[in-house]
Amino acid sequence: MQNMLTIISNALCRITGRNVLLIDLSEYVSLTSPAAPVLAQTERQPPKPPPVSTRAPAAELVSSQTDQLDRPGSRVVVSRSFADFTPQATFDIKKCDVHRLEEGPPVKATLTRDQGLQYYRIMQTVRRMELKADQLYKQKIIRGFCHLYDGQEACAAGIEAAINPSDHLITAYRAHGYTYTRGVAIKEILAELTGRKGGVAKGKGGSMHMYAPHFYGGNGIVGAQVPLGAGIALACQYQGNNQVCVTLYGDGAANQGQLFEAFNMAALWKLPCIFICENNKYGMGTSVERASASTDYYKRGDFIPGLRVDGMDVLCVREATQFAADHCRSGKGPIVMELQTYRYHGHSMSDPGVSYRTREEIQEVRSKSDPISLLKDRMLSNNMAAVEEFKEIDIAIRKEVEEAAQYATSDPEPPLEELCNHIFKNDPPLEVRGTHPWATLKSVS
Repeated sequence: MQNMLTIISNALCRITGRNVLLIDLSEYVSLTSPAAPVLAQTERQPPKPPPVSTRAPAAELVSSQTDQLDRPGSRVVVSRSFADFTPQATFDIKKCDVHRLEEGPPVKATLTRDQGLQYYRIMQTVRRMELKADQLYKQKIIRGFCHLYDGQEACAAGIEAAINPSDHLITAYRAHGYTYTRGVAIKEILAELTGRKGGVAKGKGGSMHMYAPHFYGGNGIVGAQVPLGAGIALACQYQGNNQVCVTLYGDGAANQGQLFEAFNMAALWKLPCIFICENNKYGMGTSVERASASTDYYKRGDFIPGLRVDGMDVLCVREATQFAADHCRSGKGPIVMELQTYRYHGHSMSDPGVSYRTREEIQEVRSKSDPISLLKDRMLSNNMAAVEEFKEIDIAIRKEVEEAAQYATSDPEPPLEELCNHIFKNDPPLEVRGTHPWATLKSVS
């Protein structure tokens, strides 16, 4: 009986979008309709409540009042607690293509309920933050360069889930998502975009120059961060701290000569560096097929092992990054990863994004491969969460992003006297010449 009720509960939950739990009430409710005279005397009396649960209120997800059905003597109790959900599940994930490796990452990934909700919250936050940045840019509150990350959220969330907070990460100019996953608050990111004093770089860095502990930006020069990442990995090796550096670049930067110089040195010195190409199919407005004679970016290291990964699946990215990090920590040297992903916006806000690809192409990726929808559907189909729970997370994120936007538009701009501050680190104040010899400013570290 109880198994049948559980099956019906799950079916009703998916059909109605509500959290429904059917409970066998035979112990305290008669399922036989009482005689007509008795019913006439008692029909206006409130129904007898079910036994009081001993579960702590914090462990309750939803508890609604009892509904009476048309037939006398029968009731449905609507209730759902965390104990009703599957705490952990294992999923099949896409096999990675490998280069110079005997075996690759696993083809199954285990996900706990808490991990799934955490990944969903991270990806949805990045999505909403970027959509808000789009809105503020179109209102001319954000100016200058602005490269949005929506569509590629599984890359940032999966990488962060597989490395330690003490590990290092450096990326190119599409950096908002990684700034958030590295620990910077939404309001500091949006305030930096609007050039306000409360921004993560005090309003002087903008979209491409955000930093945090163990996060080295945001770099505006195409491919320039790759040799820097190799240098960070050299520091990790020199210090012997068992840390790795994740060095990210796009398919548009993959043909830069400085990448191959960095690859060569990293391989010679066996540096603990994970080189990751986020292949979103287009370098600015040029498709990879038109820009690269070989689009197998994971093989570009030649003598360095490589992986090609489904970058739209957060679990694929997590497992592959964990595999790569273990490879580097074991002293085997660098590894190259190619994350096959997709950006929904154009290259930057000045690019409408539909002159070199069709709207239908973008919509097809959204409908079939969206990283947030993929994770959400997995969890729902395996009874790891409820529809209402995701809605509550979405509402909370929207509220947080709106409050951050209010902060980013009301916070004051940095004053002129701070223009030259922080040129050098830990130096005494020095005078800096302005636009002509008679205009002097002071720099304070």
